[in-house]
Amino acid sequence: MQQPQRFFHLHMISDATGETLLAAGRAAAAQYKDARAIEHIYPLIRNEKQLARVLDEVEREPGIVLYTVVDQKLARQVDESCAALGLPCVSVLEPVLMVFQSYLGTPAGRRVGAQHVLDAQYFHRIEALNFTMEHDDGQLPLDIEEADVILVGISRTSKTPTSIYLANRGVKTANVPIVLDMKLPEALALAKRPLIVGLVASAERISQIRQNRILGSVDENAFNPYTDRVTISREIAYARQLCTRHGWPVIDVTRRSIEETAAAILALYAKARENRG
Repeated sequence: MQQPQRFFHLHMISDATGETLLAAGRAAAAQYKDARAIEHIYPLIRNEKQLARVLDEVEREPGIVLYTVVDQKLARQVDESCAALGLPCVSVLEPVLMVFQSYLGTPAGRRVGAQHVLDAQYFHRIEALNFTMEHDDGQLPLDIEEADVILVGISRTSKTPTSIYLANRGVKTANVPIVLDMKLPEALALAKRPLIVGLVASAERISQIRQNRILGSVDENAFNPYTDRVTISREIAYARQLCTRHGWPVIDVTRRSIEETAAAILALYAKARENRG
């Protein structure tokens, strides 16, 4: 018997952007399929007045509290307020900082937002993201050789979101659609530097996504090759043939999240760079 869905409040308090907390909170919440978090995110909390408003919100809607606040006085206030309310409260970074301190033999500098320093790596990610947005869906194919990774695949194989995820990791990523019985851009066939990866999925999965995309915009009873599974199977077979012909690795994304697909691509990319020396 399926358990009814439960909802709970998840409060995330950060003195920076809150991205670290959001990732940690969602990763933990995903382990509980019968419970769904109602997320409350409070970024840039850096003084007592701001924190007081947040703690009022927590008291109104009690739940789990996660925080990343390096100011020890503010951190104590969070701990004490949650203890008084009888709420679970976790400093997400503190256990990690303690391990670093124990191993390195020196305490952390306690810099607010230190993970968001505008260093060379930051600007490299921005450059990668700009490149990726300019080269989405086969745009600007002439300078595709400048990409680190090129994703190819038929429509609705998660090329764009995967490209953006990789760009946020600093990988300049282009994506090119494969259309049944149409030749790929010549620049793609001639590309030597980028890692080219084919993305495929099951016909059932692609049909479902395409149907949801066009829902209500066309006559649902009329034949539509865009959502027809037989046609989609031909598209997938054609995409696989192209990848085999060119020696491009293929990843089936049917049951993979964007993060899992990106991780597999990054592993291939690291191996390709190693082979190039």
